[in-house]
Amino acid sequence: MGNNRKEQERNELHRTIWSIANDLRGSVDGWDFKQYVLGMLFYRYISENLTCYINTGERETGNTVFDYAKLSDKEAEEARSDLVATKGFFILPSELFENVRRRASKDENLNETLEKVFKNIEASAQGSGSEDDFKGLFDDIDVNANKLGSTVARRNEKLVKLMNGIGEMKLGDYKDNTIDAFGDAYEYLMGMYASNAGKSGGEYYTPQEVSELLTRLTLVGKTEVNKVYDPACGSGSLLLKFAKILGKENVRLGFFGQEINLSTYNLCRINMFLHDIDYDKFDIGHGDTLTDPLHWDDEPFEAIVSNPPYSIHWAGDSNPLLINDPRFSPAGVLAPKSKADLAFIMHSLSWLATNGAAAIVCFPGILYRGGAEQKIRKYLIDNNYVDCIIQLPDKLFFGTGIATCIMILKKSKKENSTLFIDASREFIKVTNSNKLTDENIEHIVAVYSGRNNTDYFSRLVNNDEIATQNYNLSVSTYITQEDKREVIDIKKLNAEIEDIVAREDVLRKEIAAIIAEIGE
Repeated sequence: MGNNRKEQERNELHRTIWSIANDLRGSVDGWDFKQYVLGMLFYRYISENLTCYINTGERETGNTVFDYAKLSDKEAEEARSDLVATKGFFILPSELFENVRRRASKDENLNETLEKVFKNIEASAQGSGSEDDFKGLFDDIDVNANKLGSTVARRNEKLVKLMNGIGEMKLGDYKDNTIDAFGDAYEYLMGMYASNAGKSGGEYYTPQEVSELLTRLTLVGKTEVNKVYDPACGSGSLLLKFAKILGKENVRLGFFGQEINLSTYNLCRINMFLHDIDYDKFDIGHGDTLTDPLHWDDEPFEAIVSNPPYSIHWAGDSNPLLINDPRFSPAGVLAPKSKADLAFIMHSLSWLATNGAAAIVCFPGILYRGGAEQKIRKYLIDNNYVDCIIQLPDKLFFGTGIATCIMILKKSKKENSTLFIDASREFIKVTNSNKLTDENIEHIVAVYSGRNNTDYFSRLVNNDEIATQNYNLSVSTYITQEDKREVIDIKKLNAEIEDIVAREDVLRKEIAAIIAEIGE
């Protein structure tokens, strides 16, 4: 019953989000509009999170009717420093989402009110340990943007609609612990806009099922990890899968990631908060991981998952410092300037703990092309770092029909061989795309952890054999596809044809006889 209720709540939530989207669309391009919805969702979330935290504390001391939202700003001020230390931020009662929303339709300067509130929330974290987590978080919600409306009055009308839409979302009572409804709303929105992402230059979104598979592959045999890292973390969905699968307390030292796109970096930090990850348990950086990695002091990581951008340009050998960078120098060669894929793989390998695993989505070309890429593959195989290569079905990702692969890296393998899995048929068709089911995921993970040979599906290949194949790591080089064509018995077929010819002869004679009869 609980599950059923959860599904109902989820469907209702999705309907609400969809209707806000339709209400507000028109003037705001989908991708931009998403920033407003997610930003406002975040504002509501931290307002309720703080209120709930304070109310619970007060009510436990016997003050059963206490409500932070009804306190005066002056009284609330006394708790500021304590709250910043524990929660990482502070919001005055008058600036809480519910109070600003209540006055919104009568507030002619709503845009200015919101701008001030957002600035104050950010400022509350200044000079404290949470400063980096809050800095610039609301930058993407430009309440004075022309795209919201050509006049202040029109813009405020849209903002009122937005606040009411977000305020009416049924996100469950904290005590029921359906708090993940906030996270769920976020994920639904991300998925909803993922199909537009290509058009609006947004990020490359990893479908939930692929995230699930990557996470499970790195967790085989583990119930907890020290830290999780994603060098191209987007909005953080891969990192958060660990919280979902293990429970966030079992990611002991937290969630680490880096993202190059500023808006997406802001969304990632928002996403951490929406999934109830405290400010001291995540560290998301902004910048180019390949040339300016921000987590030197935090590596190595026990679990690394990533869906880095495919075949992007990078500095490569035009930057003389990179060949001496300890992340890239061991291979003796840099990934080509026009294809940074293997640079992400070398970076991940470098920051992987000896007892850890990295699972990285990669583009098929990097597995078989010659030149520098072949030399890097030689380094990886000769040092026995590649644990497994999995061929995925095509059409799994939004915006591309290409069949991708997963490369799993490990630093302390027991045998000098590499497992290949052909999972290209593990999917169900959904309209014009493909999707991994729970059964598909279970099957792939089971075969991966068993490391067995299965006809047409998996094969454990000695690294010497890979060397003789010029370090080609394409799954099809090592696993033959099952021939599904029908076997035809030629003798039987010939006999059937003779039979048909004879029968045809009889019919011809009969028809000729009938025609002759009519002629008479």
